[in-house]
Formats: sequence, structure tokens, C-alpha cells
Amino acid sequence: MLTDNPSPGMPSDDLVKDTTTANFRQDVLAESMNQPVLVDFWAPWCGPCKQLTPVLEKVVRAAGGKVKLVKMNIDEHPQIAGQLGVQSIPAVFAFQRGQPVDGFMGALPESQLKSFIERLVGPLGPGAAEELLAQADQLVAAGDMGGAAELYAAVLSQEPENTAALAALVKLHVEVGDLEGAKRFLAMAPAAKANDPAIAGARAAVELAEQAGTLGDTAELQRRIAADPLDHQARFDLAIALNARGKREEAVNHLLEIVRRDRNWNDDGARKQLVQFFEAWGPMDEMTIAGRRKLSSLLFA
Repeated sequence: MLTDNPSPGMPSDDLVKDTTTANFRQDVLAESMNQPVLVDFWAPWCGPCKQLTPVLEKVVRAAGGKVKLVKMNIDEHPQIAGQLGVQSIPAVFAFQRGQPVDGFMGALPESQLKSFIERLVGPLGPGAAEELLAQADQLVAAGDMGGAAELYAAVLSQEPENTAALAALVKLHVEVGDLEGAKRFLAMAPAAKANDPAIAGARAAVELAEQAGTLGDTAELQRRIAADPLDHQARFDLAIALNARGKREEAVNHLLEIVRRDRNWNDDGARKQLVQFFEAWGPMDEMTIAGRRKLSSLLFA
């Protein structure tokens, strides 16, 4: 902690600290060469300061290191505020590369504080990434795969290990039949996040697509089932093929039929395949929810 007199109840840390006239050069000017530093000029008697500071600290911490906050009590250290021409408090100045570049006076609401910081450092995560992901998902639903891919890539440019964006790109390539491209994006997932639900779902989608690629004509599989309803292998293969063609409800129903007729077939293979479908589709997908409900009804009836 580089401070002589920390403000009451406001602990210092790597992102938020108190400073003095003696430490201002290091805490603000030197540190602003690495990222923007906000200087909050305050005093113990200032009511609006007490409103602003906790919210300002919250927004700075939410920025995840893109900006730092330094607080200066002008009653104890008036020199810097005087040099900057501070007439009233609270007053906040933003420093970049050793120079003041922006500022405001008064207690602003959280939304305006966030906008102020975004002018310095760009969109703040994770909300910014989540917004891009939501927009990309909407483009996928509208059939604009190229536009969606650009947005997912934009998220990865900001957050290279964003598993939601990586998984979405994997599934996008599976959707358009580019398995090699899907595998390349899957390989980008950090080893530490191999079991992340999003990555696991993307891996399942690739595996399902590879399985479907080894199957023959669905018409032949349907003929085999019509001739022998107990041909569980044909029904199992048909379910995988139907899923690959986007007929997910039919695929689920065929696997449920195997479970209903012979739960133990192929070492509980039909139920395990259903679970892989659910993993690939995601836990909140409508068909996942409906399929789990039907499976539970069969297993626990």
C-alpha cells in the first residue's frame, strides 16, 4: 500500500489506492504509461464524494485492470489539485501517458461512469462480449453465418480464451459442413478449459458430425426398421443421421424408442447417445429440455 493517509473504509489494492503529493509521480504519471489512471480528488467533508467513490471503485474493478483508480484527499494534499485548477469536488481526472486527457466534476451515476471509462479503454467486458455473443446468436438464427462468424471472432480478439465464442465457431463450422475448420477452432481451446461445458458441447457436435459422415442413406435405415422394429442398430444409426440433418426431435424419439424397448442394449448406448445430443445442443436448448423430460419419464416411470 503506497499511502500515508488512506480514506476511511476504503481499502487499497492493485486497482484502487490512495496517494500523496510525494507518491503522485509514481502512482499516477508513471503508472499511466501502462494503462489509464483515474485520479479522484475528494475530502472527508464532501457529501457527493462519499456517493461517487464507492461507485467509481466498483466500475474500475469491473474493468478488470484496463484502468486504475488513485484517490487524493485534497485537505491533506492540496498541491496537485491546485496545479490542475480543481475548483470543486468531487473531481476526477483521467491520465494517459503521463498527461491528463479527460475528466469530470460531480457525482455521476454508474452508467455515465462506465461510459467515461469506455471512452478511454473501449468496451468493458464481460458485458461487451456478452452483447456481441447475443448479436452473433441472432445472426445465426437468421441464417447469416458469415456475419455471426465475424462477431464471434471479434469477441475472441478481445478475449482469446472466451469458451462461448470458441464453441460457437466450432458449431458454426459443423453447421456448414466444414469439419476441418471446426476442429481447428476446437484445438484453440486452452487445455485448462477442455472440460468447460461450452467446449465439451462443441466437441460433442464434432464427434456427432463425424459419426453421421460414416452412415449410409437414411432411406435404407428406415427400410431396415420397417422390416424389423427391433433392429436397434439401424434405429440408432438413423437417429444420428437425422440429427445431422437438423431433425432433432425425430432423432430423440428414435433413441427413446430404443430405451423403451431395451434399456440395456449396447451397454445403455441409446441413453448415452441422448446425453451426447443434449451436450452438443446445450443445456438450455428447447429440444434438450424436452428430451430430458421424456427420458426422465421413461427411466423413472
